[in-house]
Amino acid sequence: MADPTPFDDRDGFIWMNGRMAPWREAKVHVLTHALHYASAVFEGERVYGGKFFKLTEHSERLANSARVLGFELPYSVAEIDEACRKTCTANNIFDGYVRPIAWRGSEMMGVSAQATRINVAIAAWTWPSYFSPEARTKGIRLMFSEWRRPSPETAPVHAKATGLYMICTLSKHTAEQRGFHDALMLDWRGQIAEATGANVFLAIAGKLHTPTPDCFLDGITRQTVIELARKRGIEVVERAIWPEELSKADEVFLTGTAAEVTPVGEIGPYHFQPGSITRALAEDYDRLVGKVAVQAA
Repeated sequence: MADPTPFDDRDGFIWMNGRMAPWREAKVHVLTHALHYASAVFEGERVYGGKFFKLTEHSERLANSARVLGFELPYSVAEIDEACRKTCTANNIFDGYVRPIAWRGSEMMGVSAQATRINVAIAAWTWPSYFSPEARTKGIRLMFSEWRRPSPETAPVHAKATGLYMICTLSKHTAEQRGFHDALMLDWRGQIAEATGANVFLAIAGKLHTPTPDCFLDGITRQTVIELARKRGIEVVERAIWPEELSKADEVFLTGTAAEVTPVGEIGPYHFQPGSITRALAEDYDRLVGKVAVQAA
């Protein structure tokens, strides 16, 4: 069960602009540019048994996302890696979640804010599975979102930028209000894109099919699961997928840092059963990140 304590009122430390600040003192001004204009990028990372999973890949993506939004991080990838480690050590995080974020500060207020300071902070906390064990066993329930992933010509779709998650929050809130766990988002063309915070895979006749990430993030977990599938000899097809093709799918699952490998039991009128491919890849992923050893300890 998730900790109900508000995130601004916890014990611990947050790494902020090169120093470890007491958790409750890690604050920004109300006129911070990022709050008004979404000029911020972030990452979500997991620590299993005291070890980061693909830490440097996440730090590199943070730096690349910043460049897409027009700014450079004031720290190197190696320095961000080390700050993440220090943050976990300071907070005694053995199994948990890490959130680095970089944003434009409050030195200027307006659409143009090129002289703002670039701030970086890293928080870490213990976090259980994104979905409940029961939901992960039976398969989670998704509805179709009314919001669509935008065209690459209309938004910086390959950055992990805060503004791009507004429609994810709207979609997930609606789904939860209607009794679902999450929502499946289509893209501007009407093709399947992703869930609100995870990539999607369909098992059809023994092959894995997944949407081409041309308007959403090519997730680090997504890339990992594709590698695991190919090691098992499972053919992976990246292509445009239309919603009606869900009727052909034997299994469907989501992948993401938070979701890990989560089976899907329902999307709109389509129903699925978690099967052998989903179970095998979930086990492979757990073994790779060290989750199996952690649970057995």
